[in-house]
Amino acid sequence: MQPVISAAQMNQIDRLTVEQYGTPSILLMEAAAAACFRAIAAVFPDGLTGKTAQVLCGPGNNGGDGAALSRALSSAGVHTDVVLFGDPKNAKEDARTNFDMLPLLSGFLAGSSLQPAPLTFTKCNNVKCWEEIARPRTTYDIVVDALFGTGLTRPIDGLFLQVVQHLAMTRRARDRAGSMCPFIVSIDIPSGLNADLPQPIGEAVRADLTVTFTAPKLANVLPPAADFCGKLITANIGSPSALLEAADPQLFVVDENDARSWLQQTRYSTDSYKNTHGHLLVIAGSRGYTGAAALCGNAAMRSGVGLVTIGTPVSCQSTVAAQSMPEVITIALAETDRGTLSESAVNHILQLSKKFTAIAIGPGLSSEHEDTRAFVRSMVRDRPTAMVIDADALNCLSPWPQDLRGSKQLPLVLTPHPGEMRRLLGVEHRAELVDKVAEIQSFALKHELILLLKGSRSLVAAPDGTVFVNPTGNAGVGTAGTGDTLTGIIGGFLAQVFGSAGEQPDTLTTTLSALFLACRAGDIAAGKVGMRSMVASDVRDSLSAAITSLDPEGEMPHNSR
Repeated sequence: MQPVISAAQMNQIDRLTVEQYGTPSILLMEAAAAACFRAIAAVFPDGLTGKTAQVLCGPGNNGGDGAALSRALSSAGVHTDVVLFGDPKNAKEDARTNFDMLPLLSGFLAGSSLQPAPLTFTKCNNVKCWEEIARPRTTYDIVVDALFGTGLTRPIDGLFLQVVQHLAMTRRARDRAGSMCPFIVSIDIPSGLNADLPQPIGEAVRADLTVTFTAPKLANVLPPAADFCGKLITANIGSPSALLEAADPQLFVVDENDARSWLQQTRYSTDSYKNTHGHLLVIAGSRGYTGAAALCGNAAMRSGVGLVTIGTPVSCQSTVAAQSMPEVITIALAETDRGTLSESAVNHILQLSKKFTAIAIGPGLSSEHEDTRAFVRSMVRDRPTAMVIDADALNCLSPWPQDLRGSKQLPLVLTPHPGEMRRLLGVEHRAELVDKVAEIQSFALKHELILLLKGSRSLVAAPDGTVFVNPTGNAGVGTAGTGDTLTGIIGGFLAQVFGSAGEQPDTLTTTLSALFLACRAGDIAAGKVGMRSMVASDVRDSLSAAITSLDPEGEMPHNSR
């Protein structure tokens, strides 16, 4: 997992790298430039020779990184035009060192050949000067945004606003033409963003690629600010990992190694069979909402769990059975006069509870009948095993009862979307959550449970207050039924780990892995049918490809390995 740090923590890590580990700060700047160069070179597999670049440098250390990068680009055969906004005499020592090299290098290169200099250097201190630079409409292959780094805390204005607006216009023209040039690269963070805020504070550069250093910052990973970053690369520039650990980050980004490790630890063995892979009970459905139950159960079946049983109102059983895979079992439960589950069904389920290693409750359940709400409250309170709570089960428990808590032995995993989260908090009147990270962190801590807040970048808060960002998924995953599908996958994964013998299962890692893989399945599905036409069943059907992409060896029969 990648830790996410604040601008202040990043500054401290840089300072301690220099003071405690004897690393000259100029070497950190050179390493940052080298990392950016490698990232740019990877975008152009046919080589950089003959390409053109414009490097826009602010007066601070971010601009110093850009100046160092411009030397690397020029040495690789890229015609590089550097524009410095500000006076290098006012720059900090390392940035000034790099700024002072450029006019000398530019003059030397210009005088060494009859060809145009491969590097030009221009100082720009006002709007008129910038308009003269921008007027020729030069088409570059690469534009580097090195205007502002992680220290920006107020909206950009004046000359810098003009530059950002020019880049936005250039990008629109590029997109209309169906071109990738200029390819816009931001150093550390797109200029105009506050590194510590998920919301843009004003106009900002919209990059195709952002290379950030040591660890991502909050604006690199949380939308809508993260949407300005394009592809994000995190580069190690020489700061010891011990300093990163000492910063005690509370926010992390899940990566594929986390999910791969879970898959490897839960591989099928030669003596595996259905009873060794757990049994999930899905409590779902009501009259008119049988599809949600089937979507959840079918997704669970694809997750690798040994058995799936859907418990649904008696009048819905035949319909749910017809919509479900033939491998899925259905059982009829007592219902109300409206075709929703009745509280009297609790005893029936508890009598069968020894069969199940995990429970998923909520999809299509309905929350309108008081008897159904009482059923959900009783089931959650008296749950015999790990439980995933979604959709109408969450609505039945809103606002969340103060005395209802999870535990290590009987964990709770809640999977609300933002509207359901507001209802759980009792702030349904709010248009949106003010601070998603802080609010789910507080909720998970207070109620000792795992909370998965669904969104374009889903967040997971652990019982100890640690929060994780999931990087996979796309807009198509927000279509109807994908929440039911996700619940089935999480429930199936939990049933597998709680169904195996051994030490206490790691519910958090299991939940994070299920989320990562479900959303990666959504990415695979989008690659096949596009986001617009994708439906929940496409996500389910792509789950096997997502799993195999991370652990191909583990998915092959033992005699084929």
